[in-house]
Amino acid sequence: MKTVTLTLALILVSFLSNAQEATSTNIKVAINNITSNEGKVMVSLHTADTFMKGPGIQNLEGTIENGAVSFTFENVPQGTYAIMALHDVNENRRMDFEENGMPKESYGLSGNAMSSGPPNFSTAKFETNGEDLEFEIRF
Repeated sequence: MKTVTLTLALILVSFLSNAQEATSTNIKVAINNITSNEGKVMVSLHTADTFMKGPGIQNLEGTIENGAVSFTFENVPQGTYAIMALHDVNENRRMDFEENGMPKESYGLSGNAMSSGPPNFSTAKFETNGEDLEFEIRF
């Protein structure tokens, strides 16, 4: 009887530890300083491998109301990520640039660090650990 009880206890602990390893995170993103309601805002969740190289692992877009928009990335596995956001005013699904190379449209990152030069994964990265997160990104 002790062997059966011990076996059942070990199986239960095994299931619980696997359930904890499989936890995922929901990440809420709010952007509240958009200068106009024109166009859409696009946000993308990136790993170091996808950052500045194309679409993220999750990509969302939303309509702006009263200069604000919010998003939720759902079921994000544990890991290291960065969020990029773009106010796509003309809805051409890409960032537009001035002749001198400067962006025409507003953008922001999860770390809210704005450097002179292209966005940097190391300043925007964050870790997920199974707990839900909230970010406010500034353009």
